[in-house]
Amino acid sequence: MVVLNVWSDYLCPWCNVAAVRLHAIEAELGEAVELRWKSYLLRPRPEPGRDLEKFRRYTESWRRPAEEEPAAVFRVWQSDEGPPSHSVPAHLVAKAAAALGHDTFERVHGALLRAYFEHNRDISSAATLRAIWLEQGLPESEFARADGPALLQQVMEEHNQAIELGVGGVPAVQMQGSDAAITGAHPAELYRRWIKKRLEEDSR
Repeated sequence: MVVLNVWSDYLCPWCNVAAVRLHAIEAELGEAVELRWKSYLLRPRPEPGRDLEKFRRYTESWRRPAEEEPAAVFRVWQSDEGPPSHSVPAHLVAKAAAALGHDTFERVHGALLRAYFEHNRDISSAATLRAIWLEQGLPESEFARADGPALLQQVMEEHNQAIELGVGGVPAVQMQGSDAAITGAHPAELYRRWIKKRLEEDSR
């Protein structure tokens, strides 16, 4: 089995593209590949009071990843929510979901990406994150896990691990056992060839 460590941020449009492509390959190859999603913080600290109209104009740039990967849904910002203040809250909720199981993480992981890029919801807002959690049918009592200091420490450790690896942006994918990562939302065929080459090498 090939294990891929994938550093990603829920505020990164190219991470949405990479998620679509990597999940398709995971579905195609089944148990031959495992994705391990790790936190990378494009906005590590809160920035309250960001200008909404400026942010709306920024989201016009989402048209480019939308054109490159039609399966990744993007919608130029039309909501009055936001802009998101920072990256950390969404990662904490994803980690809280992961503590309840892999399938739960996958549901919340996908829901966070859709909420931001497709539905224009502020995924740094505690109220929005709680709503997303409940929409996935998860127990309200378990949402408090996201406030745990251990999860914040895990998020920061994963981010710092990427920095130590030389990662300067996301998405970034490292094949476990390698001392380097490839950065950028690459074509699915590149990821596919990379994985199959390792599987062939391991089978010899």
